[in-house]
Amino acid sequence: MTIEANYERWAGMARSVSQITEFEECRYKSWLKRVERVQPRPAAWSTHGTAFHTAAERFELGGREVAAEDAVSIFRDEYTKGISRDLETVNDVDLWLRANRGSAAQDLEERYEVGSRQTREYVEYVQEHAPVLWRPDGEKPAIELYFMADFEGVKLRGYIDQVVKNKDDSNRVRDLKTGSTRSKFQLWVYEMALNRLYPEQEATSGDWYLAKTGKVSRPVKLADADQDEIIERIVRMDQGVKSGDFPASPGFACRFCDVAYACPFARR
Repeated sequence: MTIEANYERWAGMARSVSQITEFEECRYKSWLKRVERVQPRPAAWSTHGTAFHTAAERFELGGREVAAEDAVSIFRDEYTKGISRDLETVNDVDLWLRANRGSAAQDLEERYEVGSRQTREYVEYVQEHAPVLWRPDGEKPAIELYFMADFEGVKLRGYIDQVVKNKDDSNRVRDLKTGSTRSKFQLWVYEMALNRLYPEQEATSGDWYLAKTGKVSRPVKLADADQDEIIERIVRMDQGVKSGDFPASPGFACRFCDVAYACPFARR
């Protein structure tokens, strides 16, 4: 497809939280990835997170009857396959993004071990605390729950890692985190989206399962959110895409940008 066709497609598509936060961070980064279709540099942290989510999802959808070591095997298989796919794209791991000190090869090995431990601890957490998952259709638990909701004429879509029940029978959005980055904006948007789609089953809060500690964070209450401001951010991003203006915002974040290598404005 041509650049013009890529842009028209992007301008007309539904938004997501990741699109919004990426656009707010650097519009030019969004342009490079979504219009010029620059191939992002691989990052082991991304494969780590995806493999952990897959293992947790299979454990939950398996009725929580998957043994801890079997869940760990799922993580390891998914992680290995993901790393292999990325190596086919960029064979030199020294060109990969990494957040930790040390070599890229060490980062790959460490995440294999860390992710294995985190997966085992997730199973142990669920077995000990038995969080009750919401079942929107009365049968399948709300795991990787897809939504498409309208925010002042802007369609926003996404997948919610989990929706669990509070003691008062209201719903709580849960995001599984293998890293340190957290976004209240994401939780609030997901809560608001659920309330638009399922008004009879109120979502009042959200939290993070923190794989680094094997614990759940304190709740993030929807009552504390400025919902008008959140909607404004969604609409502003959509209008920004359609305006055709994509200035660069070089800075510290360039260090972790997966398309910085192709950006003439990146801070090296």
